[in-house]
Amino acid sequence: MNRTELEAAAFRRLLAHLDSRKDVQNIDLMILAGFCRNCLADWYREAAQEAGTEMSKDQAREIIYGEAFNEWKSKHQPEATPEQLAAFAKTKK
Repeated sequence: MNRTELEAAAFRRLLAHLDSRKDVQNIDLMILAGFCRNCLADWYREAAQEAGTEMSKDQAREIIYGEAFNEWKSKHQPEATPEQLAAFAKTKK
């Protein structure tokens, strides 16, 4: 395998891991790691565009989430708690 194939395999494993951990909310990822599933979708879309492939934000999110973002969000993403919002605000300082 070449480097690109290894990176692709690692990326697929990351997506599978995130898919298995729907309990971990995007805001939790942002608080702890400074990125979330939406960031991954943005990076994916930007890479596609740099390679000359047009892709919408919704298309990229569907790749990352494995389904339409609105569907995923309604099934797996509750409103952020006041504690999560406060922790997130601290990361912005």
